[in-house]
Amino acid sequence: MSKPLPPAEASWSRRRFLAAGASACVLAAVGPGSASRPPFLELRRAKDLSVVEARFYEKLPNRKIRCKLCPRECVIDDQERGYCGVRENRGGTYYTLVHSRPVSIHVDPIEKKPLFHFLPGTEALSLATVGCNVECKFCQNWQISQVRPEQMEAYEASPALIAELARESGSPTIAYTYTEPVVFAEYMYDCAVEGRKRGIRSVMISNGYIQREAMLELCSVLDAVKIDLKAFTQRFYTELVAGELKPVLDTLKLLVSRRMWTEIVYLMIPTKNDAKQEIREMCRWIVSELGPDVPVHFTRFYPQYRLRNLPPTPLATLRMAREIALEEGIRFAYIGNVPGEEGENTYCPHCHVVLIRRAGYSILENNLRAGRCSKCGEKIPGVWS
Repeated sequence: MSKPLPPAEASWSRRRFLAAGASACVLAAVGPGSASRPPFLELRRAKDLSVVEARFYEKLPNRKIRCKLCPRECVIDDQERGYCGVRENRGGTYYTLVHSRPVSIHVDPIEKKPLFHFLPGTEALSLATVGCNVECKFCQNWQISQVRPEQMEAYEASPALIAELARESGSPTIAYTYTEPVVFAEYMYDCAVEGRKRGIRSVMISNGYIQREAMLELCSVLDAVKIDLKAFTQRFYTELVAGELKPVLDTLKLLVSRRMWTEIVYLMIPTKNDAKQEIREMCRWIVSELGPDVPVHFTRFYPQYRLRNLPPTPLATLRMAREIALEEGIRFAYIGNVPGEEGENTYCPHCHVVLIRRAGYSILENNLRAGRCSKCGEKIPGVWS
């Protein structure tokens, strides 16, 4: 049995939580220092940074450490931080400063992540701390991903409290999302453990830029992962992401080898990663290395952050990419950020009937029966119950 929560934390109703969650997202979106009152009456504002020892690092001479969480392997002097800005060396011991310090908590449809083959039509308690281990010039959440903990008001939310909030809100899943959950890996792990005690699952919405050992540990407590594969060229990762492609591909292969339910999002940016040949090579790699059943979402770009001089992705480009994916053998190719587009739907790869009809984040029709096509009986890969 889980440890009882203090009365103030245990008194959430679903209506109150949803209303408060909406306020929290506003807080996160408007930037540091702009909120004047707590949106959650029961969720306390944090008065300081958390100081929890990190799990993925090695000690070096002269009180230096080497971070082993992501492929950067930052070597950090005493009193300094790594690239992500949320992990600090204090006297030769490495600490995460954002454990139990989310800055955004909300209840989202699972389709918003997007995960289309994971408990469709359900909700996910979604949370983020500040920080990221890359800097995408097209980041949608740069206000919270590209700041340090001192620049954004956070809440005190233990893993047990997060799991309890998920239960109280009727969410069968906790999603670690919005920023990059790799940088708060310890918090994600501990929340997932607490969630499992209550029968709540966990999904990671990530760039996949993580070391193998850390990902393996997370696999033991996660139920699904969505990876943002930002392009299929190192040139793109160098110029627009400040990261590397190969470690992301390695993470995808690792997830599939561990039988983790995995979906891929590919944000199509005009003139940057939308060449036909690049899409075709990526699809061939996915089929050969991951298999044909990993869903791929081609999503529409809108000008953001430091990439505001390009137009939104033309619908014809998205349809072209989906057609290429289907031609190359990917059985579940989707179009995203275009509500009402037929490419949002799930089709049976055998008889081609619509299995799940969507409009944005809403499920209009679900013809799956126990994970199979209700017309021909084809088994559809995914987590359906």
